[in-house]
Amino acid sequence: MKFVVSSNTLLKELQVIGGVLNANNALPILDDFLFKLNKGELSIFASDLETTIRTTLTVDSKDSGEITIPAKLLIEMLKNFADQPLTFIIDTTKFSIEINSEAGKYKIAGHDGEEFPKMIAVESPTTLQVDTDMLVDAVTKTIFAVANDDLRPVMSGVYCNFSSKDVTFVATDAHKLVKYIRPVTGVSVENSVIIAKKPMNLLKNILASKHGKVIIDYNKTNASFTMDNVQLICRLIDGKYPNYDAVIPKENPNQLVLDRNAFLSSLKRVSILSNKTTHQVKLKITGNALTLTSEDIDYSSEANERINCQYVGDDMEIGFNSKFLLDMLSNLDSEEVRVGMSSPSRAGVITPNPQKEGEDILMLVMPVMLNN
Repeated sequence: MKFVVSSNTLLKELQVIGGVLNANNALPILDDFLFKLNKGELSIFASDLETTIRTTLTVDSKDSGEITIPAKLLIEMLKNFADQPLTFIIDTTKFSIEINSEAGKYKIAGHDGEEFPKMIAVESPTTLQVDTDMLVDAVTKTIFAVANDDLRPVMSGVYCNFSSKDVTFVATDAHKLVKYIRPVTGVSVENSVIIAKKPMNLLKNILASKHGKVIIDYNKTNASFTMDNVQLICRLIDGKYPNYDAVIPKENPNQLVLDRNAFLSSLKRVSILSNKTTHQVKLKITGNALTLTSEDIDYSSEANERINCQYVGDDMEIGFNSKFLLDMLSNLDSEEVRVGMSSPSRAGVITPNPQKEGEDILMLVMPVMLNN
């Protein structure tokens, strides 16, 4: 089996799918890429059993066959080649690989492609198409709120609900929550899935270099995302997602509107001197002035800043974990944000001001008890 491929093209495709590889795999074969050659078409697979990614590229060949090649070794080799044609000569009986460049010859050992796990098929799927940009936006604005909690696996993924009118993405760790809604078409029956954090991150990275449409196929156990020459298939998280709407305050009479970048910059400075355990920053709102205060008694440090705002409601003081606020403000792209509050003991609701056309996003953050 023999094929010729550009070193840079191959490296680029391997880096796209290589993110799925784990440092420690239960099966040694998962340390490899699976190469499947069908004449001029080369398909390359990477997997961690839960998620498999396939990329396809055109090569110069008349042969067919398959072999697995050690992933880290191959990527390290390719990084050190200037862009040039590489000729792969593979013995599928001895599982040996010879790579010929313009200046040299390199030999490495591979493994039997038959040992590599088969790519999961999404049987009897529901199918829809969405814009790549929309999906990137949805994943980026929700994934930071996903929990890292093995005891509550359903919260370690992004909840996706598809209806005939829109798609809703939700992520929460019980301290913060993001709800993101965008209109879609092509869904006849409403249903939902929970997609784990790792495949969502991989999907975001893959989509960063793609344009156009993403084809989504899903059933009760698996989901597939196909874009251009790349396909990602992952197992879904099984379980019932919490009733997230129940924790979102419906009445928030105290409404704070302020410049997002000014708020973000002030928070970054003030939070440096916050308590290292609670990361608490106190917001004191009086009239059209917001004062941010932090302190760390153990280190005799404190900070406070005052910024202008628009405020309707009663004067109040409320404390939040500054890390959560920073995450939320960093993942919004509006010039202004609106913070809705009802009392110092209830969650604050952050939204863009105004909402972008065709998008509805809400971020909720639980308060931290104030230190007096």
